[in-house]
Amino acid sequence: ESFEEAEERRMALADAAALKRLAVDYMHPELGVTTSDPTAIARCYFDRASAPEQESLEEAEERRMALADAAA
Repeated sequence: ESFEEAEERRMALADAAALKRLAVDYMHPELGVTTSDPTAIARCYFDRASAPEQESLEEAEERRMALADAAA
């Protein structure tokens, strides 16, 4: 068996192992998911429903100009 054939066999076995892990995950949803990324459980405070609405720079400039006109 040549080096290229051995490498091809190793890659095919790695693909088969990855597909088997995916199949087990699909067939057994009751198994827990483990994460090692600490940002995977972080909350996004800007997209939540109770977050205050943010105004754009253009809106802030318009508001400033309207208040300046009202004060004049």
